[in-house]
This record gives sequence, structure tokens and C-alpha cells, in this order.
Amino acid sequence: MSLLELLAIAVALAMDAFAVALATGVRLRVVTSRQSFRLSWHFGLFQAMMPVVGWYLGLTVRHFVDRYAHFIAFGLLAAIGLKMLHEALGDDENDERKDPTRGVSLVALSVATSIDALAVGLSLSLLNVPVFFPAFVIGLTAFLLTAVGLRLGTTLGNVTSLGGRCEVLGAVVLLGLAVKVLVDHGVFS
Repeated sequence: MSLLELLAIAVALAMDAFAVALATGVRLRVVTSRQSFRLSWHFGLFQAMMPVVGWYLGLTVRHFVDRYAHFIAFGLLAAIGLKMLHEALGDDENDERKDPTRGVSLVALSVATSIDALAVGLSLSLLNVPVFFPAFVIGLTAFLLTAVGLRLGTTLGNVTSLGGRCEVLGAVVLLGLAVKVLVDHGVFS
């Protein structure tokens, strides 16, 4: 596998992380360097770990993972998107919103955006390609694109006059990604 092919795979895998980071930035509107690092670190770490896990699993659980991974990713993305939509359309009186860069939301988003990387790891094991360098490149790419997405999201959330509508848009993006996972895996065919 060439470096160019590896970079293309890494960028493709990081697109979900970028979109979720963009939506998170829109939602938060103000992001500290700690929040940015936390989200970028976790997305990058999970993106790097999943190919390694997939590589080690190899053929052992391939049929199970291939059959159900997209449903897991759909469920996690849809749950976070619906929660975000509910909060965006809820009362502004209690505007204490949970920080999606912490706790269960962070872990759920990290897993949901990295499920595809597990399948890449499975593929690498079938091709007898060593996994550690590709995993590093995939994780680093996800880290960087998450940071860019978060910064871009905060800019969009603050520059536009759409206010809470940006948060609704972010929730719709997450729900769209959830549906895209099912469409890409032929669930509606």
C-alpha cells in the first residue's frame, strides 16, 4: 500500500469525525483549547485503535462485524443527533447543556466515528499489511481534521445570525451521517 493510498483512506475515514466536530463546534460556539484537544485526541485515538483491533480480530469475527457494525454506528450517531436536536428545540430557560467533549457523549461519538476503521483493520489483516504505521497515519489524520472541523464549526456558529438553527443543522448533520451509514451498507436496497 502506497503512502498516497494510505492518506486517501485516512482522510476518508476522518470525514465522519470532521463532520461531528463541525456540528459540535456549531453547538458549543465557544471552544476552549482543552475541549478541542479532548475531542481531537479521542477521535484520533479511537481512529488509530480500531484498525489495530480489527487487524487482530482478522477472520475470527469478520462476519459478525461486517453484518452489524453499521447498525452500531447508526444507533450511536442517531442517538447523539436526536439528543442534540431535542436540546436545540427545547426551552432556552434551562440552557445548561452538556458538553459533548466529555463523558458518555464523547465515548459514544468516538466509537461511532471510528467503526469504519475497524473494517479497514480487518481488510489490512486479510492483505497481510502491517497495521501500526497505517493506524498511526489514520489516527493523526483524524486528530487534525477533528481540530479543523471544531474550529470551523465554532466560526460558523458565531458568525451566522442563525443562532439555535445552527445547532439544529448540526443535529441534522449527525442524523444524516447515521442514515448514510445504513445507505452505504445497502440496508435500504
